[in-house]
Amino acid sequence: MTGLSVWASTLIGVVVGAACGFTVRRARLCSFGAIEDAWMGGDTRRLRIFGLALAIALIGAQSLVGLGWLDPSNSTYVQPALPWLSIVVGSSMFGLGMALVGTCSFGSLVRLGSGDLRSLIVMMVFGSVAYATLRGMLAPVRIEILEKVAWPVPGGLKGDFNSVLAYLGAPHSRLALTAIAVLVLVAAVAVDSRLRRSPRLLMAGATLGLGVVAGWWVTGVAVDAFDHVPRAQSLTFVSPVGRALYAVLSVPAALLEFGIGALVGVVSGSFLSALYDREFRWEAFDDDREMRRHLVGAVLMGGGGVLAGGCTIGQGISAGSMMALSWPISVAGMMVGARIGIAFLMEGSLRGLLQRR
Repeated sequence: MTGLSVWASTLIGVVVGAACGFTVRRARLCSFGAIEDAWMGGDTRRLRIFGLALAIALIGAQSLVGLGWLDPSNSTYVQPALPWLSIVVGSSMFGLGMALVGTCSFGSLVRLGSGDLRSLIVMMVFGSVAYATLRGMLAPVRIEILEKVAWPVPGGLKGDFNSVLAYLGAPHSRLALTAIAVLVLVAAVAVDSRLRRSPRLLMAGATLGLGVVAGWWVTGVAVDAFDHVPRAQSLTFVSPVGRALYAVLSVPAALLEFGIGALVGVVSGSFLSALYDREFRWEAFDDDREMRRHLVGAVLMGGGGVLAGGCTIGQGISAGSMMALSWPISVAGMMVGARIGIAFLMEGSLRGLLQRR
């Protein structure tokens, strides 16, 4: 069977991203907002919706793996060594950065589509720092210092929970592990009557989960063997932003990939949603203080996202769907970093935060 060309995979990325951008904006679903609700108000509804997205992504991704169509080790998330220090530092930076910006990289793209010019500046700085950390002047710090501190998975196995359980004496645990995780995540949504009456939130969560599955299928199963990216990828909004910025400035042909197509799709879908709801409006920074806060946040998110191996969507859902060992570390780091950022914003300055503590 002839595989998908890069043009086809890019267009599918645009469609998937547009569906996610449209539904997420209409539902007002935001990963930082979900963390803020949980930390500050004890409201976990939006976090549970991200759990629903992870459950759907788990079902699809693990089905592809179980059928032998997708190899988890062909993704960047499942590797024989776990660079835990890089993940801890990077995820904490990313969490702090998204608190300063007020949303994550995915949320910034959604905001951009609805006319927020602050997000345009944030994504330009974010992409520049991300690419510098990925392949530019900051890459040696990442590769030679932070990623050198890594935990090799026992027995040279893949860096996912299924491989670790197999090493510990449970070689056929994939189905059981997936079923348990999915049941817990879906039950967390089903028991909340308010969520059952929130079709927009449910639709947004389901679309994100299906979008992750589509990404794994396109880049790991359906692509042309002679014309595809070195590794399977799914929805993530860190390195594709940096690669897109580099491609626009130097190699336009490099824009043809699923990940960059998804970026364009998210902005387009959010734009269509804003028009549909008659809520599109241009926004800019209120003052220099707000601009400084956004710029610092963009730098932290760009560098931290690459160090962590992904954003709240890339690590939180895509890596989670592969049962990667990096998933719990990165998610915990982002939540802790976001909590520190919230405390900083409430105090108004680092000096006030330290004095209060």
